[in-house]
Amino acid sequence: GRDLYRRGAAAAAAVALALFVGGCGQVISGTAQPVGASQPVNTRLDKLLRECEILSHDQIGGAIGESVQVSDSFFGAVCMWDLIGAPGGNGMATLNWYENGTLSNEKQTNSKLGYETTNITIQSSLALQIRRPKDPDSCGVTASAPDNGVIGWWINYRPGSGHPDPCDAAKKLME
Repeated sequence: GRDLYRRGAAAAAAVALALFVGGCGQVISGTAQPVGASQPVNTRLDKLLRECEILSHDQIGGAIGESVQVSDSFFGAVCMWDLIGAPGGNGMATLNWYENGTLSNEKQTNSKLGYETTNITIQSSLALQIRRPKDPDSCGVTASAPDNGVIGWWINYRPGSGHPDPCDAAKKLME
């Protein structure tokens, strides 16, 4: 009985090994290329975070309201600014720029997150207005970027601060 068990276990191991080796033995011709390889890559990183400079502090503040002070909050994967003296209280503006993004992908992602997405027009171009469910204090607007990808602005006001519609400021920033 033991000998038969050992032979069966050895046979099963041999079959598993053959399947494993056979599945990995495929050769694919061609040259591997990283994503975006058709475009020149900036390896000097001299323009890293340049998207955070597309609008000045005065332009950001002007889109929110009179005499709004804007200060840098975070520059990294997204750009964030604190809005001091915004109508109804302080808030935050956030800019994101997805170089390989599309409006259809943004719409699908927002849908998966349960966000309300509405098609709007910004300067004769299609854009998306995005609201989180049960969150009247924030709003985002996403549109195709001038060169490639998508760009989005979010405005988040302090909850319950009697602020204006955050979508109005997000639209002005996108314009």
